[in-house]
Amino acid sequence: MVYAVVRAGGRQEKVEVGTIVVLDRQKKASIGDTIELAAVLHVDGDAVTTDADKLAKVTVTAEVLGEERGPKIVIQKFKNKTGYKKRQGHRQDLTRVKITGIK
Repeated sequence: MVYAVVRAGGRQEKVEVGTIVVLDRQKKASIGDTIELAAVLHVDGDAVTTDADKLAKVTVTAEVLGEERGPKIVIQKFKNKTGYKKRQGHRQDLTRVKITGIK
């Protein structure tokens, strides 16, 4: 079993070949493009690689399937007795990718 833990958008994701992952928006990638993700850990059977020099040789490639938006998050602020109320919303831009290779 071969898998890797990759760093993408401030988070780490465990991926295998064929896995579909939703990452923070990849600005330079459009639909159909191939991108490379930085590996933090690589497991190939019983061999576990965490050494930075060896991980520099590991390439995790992914194909961009599309862009989407995350769920709406509502931010509300309130201060008692002052009449201060503030309401704000946010939706994160996301990119859906499919892992095509771990070498």
